[in-house]
Amino acid sequence: MPPVQPMLAKSVKGIPDPEKHGGLSFEPKWDGFRCLLFKDGDEVELASRNTKPLTRYFPEVVAAAREQLPARCVLDGEIFVAIGERLEFEVLQERIHPAASRIEMLSEKTPASYVAFDLLALGEESYAERPFAERRVALEEALRGLDGPCYLTRTTTDPAVAQEWFEQFEGAGLDGVVAKPLASPYQQNVRSMLKIKHERTADVVVGGYREHKTSTPGKPLLGSLLLGLYSDGELQHVGVSASFTAARRAELIEQLQPLVIPIEEHPWGRWAEFLTANPDRVPGTQSRWSQGKDLSFTPLRPELVLEVAYDHMEGRRFRHTAQFRRWRTDRDPESCGYDQLDEPVGYDLARILSVD
Repeated sequence: MPPVQPMLAKSVKGIPDPEKHGGLSFEPKWDGFRCLLFKDGDEVELASRNTKPLTRYFPEVVAAAREQLPARCVLDGEIFVAIGERLEFEVLQERIHPAASRIEMLSEKTPASYVAFDLLALGEESYAERPFAERRVALEEALRGLDGPCYLTRTTTDPAVAQEWFEQFEGAGLDGVVAKPLASPYQQNVRSMLKIKHERTADVVVGGYREHKTSTPGKPLLGSLLLGLYSDGELQHVGVSASFTAARRAELIEQLQPLVIPIEEHPWGRWAEFLTANPDRVPGTQSRWSQGKDLSFTPLRPELVLEVAYDHMEGRRFRHTAQFRRWRTDRDPESCGYDQLDEPVGYDLARILSVD
C-alpha cells in the first residue's frame, strides 16, 4: 500500500561492466514522470517519486491501467507523453494544473502513456525482496502483449546493445540508459541502480546572476549565473549554472561587479513583454512553477562567455542546471548561438516500445 518510495539511481560515466556488479540488466532511461502505480481491481493510484498523488492529473493512464494491467499489482514505471516519434517533457509538465477542465482537455489532446520497468507486487505476493532477475521474468509474464497506452520497457544484458541504445535512443527523446544489478532486491529510496546520461558542452553568454540565499548585506554570495544564447540577434535565456563552493561564490560575485548595468540597458530589460508561458521566458517573470519565489536578478553586460556542460534540452532551454566548466575569453558573445548545440539523430519511438 502507498506510500512507497521508489528505488533510486546514481550517475556513472559510460556503460558499466556487468561482471563488476554481479550481472546487470540495461534499459532505456525514460524522460517523464517517475510513477509508482497501485492497482486493486478498479481502484488505481498513481504516486510520484516523492510519494505525492498524480492520479487526478492523468485520467487516461488510470483508465488504461484498469483495462490493461493485472487485477492486483504494484508497478514502478514512468508516465510520458509522445508526440510523433519523440517524448515531449514540456507537454507532460502542462498536466500538473489545478483546473480539472484543462486536465481533461489535455488528456484528450496530448494523452499520456505508462511504461513499466519493475514489479513490486502481483496478486497476493510481494516481489520487492526478490532479485531483479526474478522480478523481470514475472513482469514479462504479467504484462505480455501490451501495445499501449501501457507498455513494458525493453531490457538487455548485453553491454554492447546498451551502448547502441545510449547512442541511438536519444533521437526519440530518451535520457540515457539505466543499469540494474540482477541480484538486487527492490530497495526503497536507495541508490542501487546506475544511470548513464548524456553530457555535452556549450559556450554561453553570462547575462546576469542571482544572489545565494545565505547572502547578507555585508557579504553577498553568488547563487547562480543566468545563461543566454543568441537567436536572430537577440539574447535568449537558456538556463542557469550553480553549485559553487562558498569561497567561489564570493570570488565570482566580486569578479562580476564591473559588468553590472541598469536593467533598462540590458537585453532582458523588456521582460514585461514576455508571456508567462513563453519557453524563452526571461528571469524575473513569473510562471505557474515559481509563484511566490523571488526571481529578481542582477543584470550584467553580456560580455563574458562561459563553457558549461549540459545533459539535455527542454525546448530551447537546458533541462537541468548546467555545470560550470571554464571561462572562454577567446569567444565573442554574439557567436554563441543555438547552432552549436547537438541535435540527436531521430529514432522511431515505436521501436523502443516494442519488447519483442
